[in-house]
Amino acid sequence: RLAACFLDSLATLDYPAIGYGIHYEFGLFKQDIVDGKQEERPDNWLRFGNPWKIVRPEHQSVKLYGKVESYFDDMGDWKHRWVDTKEIVGVPWDIPVVGYGAKTINFLRLWESRASEELDLKVFNEGSYVDAVREKAISETISKVLYPNDKTENGKELRLVQQYFFVSCSLQDIIRRYFQSNQGWESFSKKVVVQLNDTHPAIAVAELMRILVDESDVEWDRAWEICQEVFGYTNHTLMPEALERWSVPLFEKVLPRHLQIIYEINRRFLEEVEAHWPGDNLKKKEMSLIEEGNPKMIRMAYLATIGSHSINGVAAIHTQLLKSELFHNFYELYPDRFNNKTNGITPRRWLKASNPLLSKLIDSKIGSHWPTHLDELRKIEKFANDPDFQKEFMAIKRANKERLARRVKPLCNIDLNCDALFDVQIKRLHEYKRQHLNLLHILTLYRQLLHDPDLDIQPRAFIFGAKAAPGYELAKKIIHSINLVGTHINNDKRIKGKLQVAFIPNYCVSLATDIIPAADLSEQISTAGTEASGTGNMKLALNGACTIGTLDGANIEIMEEVGKDNIFIFGKTVEEVQELKRKGYSPEHYYQSNQELRNVLDWMGSDFFSTGNNNPLKSIRSSLLEQGDPFLVLADYASYIETQKEVDKAYKNPQRWAKMAILNTARMGKFSSDRTIQDYAHEIWNLKPVKV
Repeated sequence: RLAACFLDSLATLDYPAIGYGIHYEFGLFKQDIVDGKQEERPDNWLRFGNPWKIVRPEHQSVKLYGKVESYFDDMGDWKHRWVDTKEIVGVPWDIPVVGYGAKTINFLRLWESRASEELDLKVFNEGSYVDAVREKAISETISKVLYPNDKTENGKELRLVQQYFFVSCSLQDIIRRYFQSNQGWESFSKKVVVQLNDTHPAIAVAELMRILVDESDVEWDRAWEICQEVFGYTNHTLMPEALERWSVPLFEKVLPRHLQIIYEINRRFLEEVEAHWPGDNLKKKEMSLIEEGNPKMIRMAYLATIGSHSINGVAAIHTQLLKSELFHNFYELYPDRFNNKTNGITPRRWLKASNPLLSKLIDSKIGSHWPTHLDELRKIEKFANDPDFQKEFMAIKRANKERLARRVKPLCNIDLNCDALFDVQIKRLHEYKRQHLNLLHILTLYRQLLHDPDLDIQPRAFIFGAKAAPGYELAKKIIHSINLVGTHINNDKRIKGKLQVAFIPNYCVSLATDIIPAADLSEQISTAGTEASGTGNMKLALNGACTIGTLDGANIEIMEEVGKDNIFIFGKTVEEVQELKRKGYSPEHYYQSNQELRNVLDWMGSDFFSTGNNNPLKSIRSSLLEQGDPFLVLADYASYIETQKEVDKAYKNPQRWAKMAILNTARMGKFSSDRTIQDYAHEIWNLKPVKV
C-alpha cells in the first residue's frame, strides 16, 4: 500500500523510477468468517487476467543451489565460481503507473518464475507425463504465493528463494539498462540508486557484490564502495521478528556463494568495529552479521545497514528509536547515514477517488489544485467554525456512512445505525496493534449498559477489518472473540441498540475506500514504541476522522499538525513503557487495582460468551494475566477508557466535533506521499524530475 502511494507520487512528480517486485499468482488469502472464526481461502489475483499488464522480452536467468569452486585464473589470481546450479527464468510483466494528469508514465516490473526447460520431451515420450513437467511446476512455485507460511523449513526455503529470485532479476535488469548507454562501472553509482524496501530485498547487497567481484572482476574494495553508494535502506518495523534472520545451513544450501561473500563482508566489517572499539568483543558479537547459536543465523537487517549509504525510518519517533535502540551501535559507528522520511499517502487515491463528495466540496471552496499541493487544504481552516460549511461537511460524512452501511449489510448481516459514532479500527491483526484493548472497551461499555440501560452514552458502531496471519493463533482468537462479543451485543435488546459491532471480512484496499470516508473515530492504539509509522492513521484523518491514539509512530506528527485539541491522546509514552519494563511489569497489579478492569477480565474468563475448552476470550485473558501482557494492554486500559469518555463528550457536541473533523482534513498536508518522495529524492537519491 505504501509502495503504491510512492509509485503514484514518483510518476506525478515526473521522477524517473521503476518499482520491482514479484508477479504473484495468489495473494495472502481471502478471509471468510465462519462461526466467528477466520478461515483462509486462496486469493487468485490472476484468475481473470489484468488488461494493464504487458509481458516483456527482457528475460533474466537466475541460479540457485549448487556449489562453489575455487581456482586460479590465467592472471594467477584466486577466484571463485558458482557451479552445478539449478536455473530458472524470470519473465518481466510491466504495469504502467500513470501520474496524475498523465504527464509521466512510469512502470512497475513484476517477475514471473518459469522453468528453463518447460518440458522434458524424452520423459514425456516414455509416458511419464507428470514427471515431464515436474521441473516446470517446481520453478513456477516461486512466484505462486505471496508470503508463504514460513513455519516449516520448506516455507522458509521458498521465502528465501523468492527474495533472491526477484532481487537477482531486478539487479540484472538495472545493470542491462545501465550498459545500454554506459561503458564500465565508473558511473554506475552516479546513475543508479536502489532503495531497499525493508529487509526482504537485503540479499541484493551480496548479489551486487557477487556480480561485481565474480562476473566483472572489480576489485573487492571498489566493489564495496559501489554497493554502499548504490543502496539505501528503509526500515519499516521495530518488531524483532520482522527483522529477517536466515539460518547459515539454509543459506549454504540455496546460495552458497552469497554465504561466502557475507562472511567476507562480515570479516572486514568486524575489523572496522575493532578499529573503532579496540578490544571490545561484546560489540563485535552484537554487531556481527552472523548471530552465534545452533544454528548460526544471518542478520539481514545488519547486512542492509552496513551495505547502504543511507538508513531511514518512516516517522520521527521510529527513526529516533532506530538510533537509540534497534541499531544503536551502527548509529554510533555511522551517525551520518541515519535520517528520517515520514511516510505519506497519495491524496489522489485516498481523498479524491475514495471520497468524491468531500473532494467536490473542497473544490467548491478552494479550487482543484490541492490533489498535487495538499498543503492547500489549510485554506479550508477558515470554514471550520462556519455553521453552513459544518453542516455540508457532516452531511457528506453521513452519506458516506450510509454508503458503508449498504456495503456492510450483506457482509455482516447488520443494519448499522448511521446516527451512531462510527468507531473504526482497520489494520493487520497483531497484538502490538492492540485490537484486544479495543475489545476491552467494548466489553466495559456493554457491562455498564447491562447494569444501566439508560446510561447516557452516544450510540457507537465499532467497525473492525483485519486479517490474522494463518499461523498466528492468538490473533485468530482475537478475531473470534470480537465476533462472539459482537453477536451478543448485536442481539441483546436490553442495551437498546446503543452498541453495535461489525467485523467486516476480507479487509482490503477496496473495502478501505468505503470504510475510511465513513469513519468518525480512528483507532491508532498500538503500544508506544512499536508502530513504525502507520498510514491508515493518515488516511482516516485526511477524510475527517478524529484520532484516538498513543504517542506512537506518525500519531505524534499528526498531533503536531492538527493540534492537541483535535486529537485524543492516551496511554504511556515510549519512555514510560521502557521504564515500566525496566522495573518489571506486573499485569496482576493493574488487575487487582482496577475494579472495572477486574470485572471485565473475570467476565472474559467465564462461559458467558462461549463454553468449552476453546473459549477464545479465556485465551486472551490468559495472554494478559498469565503470559505477561507483552504489549501493556492492562497498563493503558484506564487511560484509554477515560479518553474514550472524552470522545463521547466531544461527539455529543455536534459543532465541536464538526470543527475537529474539518481541522483534521485541513491540516493533513504534510502527509502527502508527494512530500515524502521529494524528501527521498532530494536527501537520498539526488534525483531530479524529468519533465515530459
